[in-house]
Amino acid sequence: MTDPTGAPTPGHDRLPGRGRAIVAALAVTQTVGYGSLWYSFPVFLGPVTADLGISRTAGTGAFTGSVLAAAALAVPVGRWLDRHGSRGLMTAGSVLGTLLLLALSRVHDPVALYAVWAGIGAVGAMVFYEAAFATAVAWAPPAQRARTILTITVVAGFASTIFFPLVGGLVEAYGWRTAAVVLAVLHGSVTVPLHALVLRRPPHVRAARADAEVRTANEHARRAVLARAAGDVRFWLLGLGFTAQTVAFATISVHLIGILVAAGHPPTVAAGISAAIGALQVLGRVVVTALSRRFAMADVVAAVFAVQAGAAAVLPFVATSTPGAVGAVVVFGFGFGIGSIARPALVTQLYGSTGYASLSGRLAVPITLMTAGAPLAGAALQRATGSWTPVLLGTAVSISVAAAAILAAGRRPTPPRTSSY
Repeated sequence: MTDPTGAPTPGHDRLPGRGRAIVAALAVTQTVGYGSLWYSFPVFLGPVTADLGISRTAGTGAFTGSVLAAAALAVPVGRWLDRHGSRGLMTAGSVLGTLLLLALSRVHDPVALYAVWAGIGAVGAMVFYEAAFATAVAWAPPAQRARTILTITVVAGFASTIFFPLVGGLVEAYGWRTAAVVLAVLHGSVTVPLHALVLRRPPHVRAARADAEVRTANEHARRAVLARAAGDVRFWLLGLGFTAQTVAFATISVHLIGILVAAGHPPTVAAGISAAIGALQVLGRVVVTALSRRFAMADVVAAVFAVQAGAAAVLPFVATSTPGAVGAVVVFGFGFGIGSIARPALVTQLYGSTGYASLSGRLAVPITLMTAGAPLAGAALQRATGSWTPVLLGTAVSISVAAAAILAAGRRPTPPRTSSY
């Protein structure tokens, strides 16, 4: 329940019925969206580059361009979400994503390929986790935010498990162009109606549209939170921590199969070991959310990151053994996806829901850039040294920095809070 300005009424900590419907819809649309627009790329990469007659490296550049496009839109999208809510933006993004998948099926040269994936990156900024979490935060009372975000990420965490074999089967049976058309139909038929019909403007946006004074007060509050965060070392520590963790996440995501193959495992075994990460990250999110009810979220996250760093450091020395490789990947994979739930939890703990989407957009810029750049840096380091060991040790150092930064952010005194919507 909220007051006329959209702020939560004291004593009411249950997610309203409309909020529950929105969370359920977002869990579905994030699964289909990530599966169709994100996890389809590595499946398409081989057949697309072969069909267009370009190198795999050139094809991978399209994905880098996609990530850069998402980074460029992170801040303006966050500002839009705070001011207008997500319904119109996510619906438009879903329509555009569907059209781009159709356009992908008609690509015949590298320029068109790059243009389509840049557009898909822009769509990702409009419809992926950042927008979904901003919607959940705007609707959920503080006591329910962690649970709503967990619900979305637990379901969407299986996107790779569902869509890797689905897209692979479609490509094998019908070719990549027809597979792109099928994905477009699936994406459009699921995400567009759910975003258009289920999402609603959050209370603070409705109140602002009805009353100019409320709109002005909301904007002043948003700007005050942004200014306070800019001068707060805790915000920059969070940025450092999650950016450093993304270096490890992105590097291992792209190169783990190559690392295991180089250690002597057959490609099928390497792929099987790597596939376990999808389920492990879901388990990790559930466990971390449960632990955060008894311990400070920053302490839990820092501890998991520290354990991940140890697993990355050990992997070069145990990777030739199947049990050793499995053990290290299991430990590392357990913490693979916790950044997606920890970041919104820690930001709202510090600053409330006011300006959340704008703050999240600012954090997303370096994180997204690292998603694009870290795998390329890892590949360059491996080529320069002829070994994956420096890459894994560098990954361990990066995630150790993440653990230290998140722990430091959690230990500093909490600054005075601006009232939330």
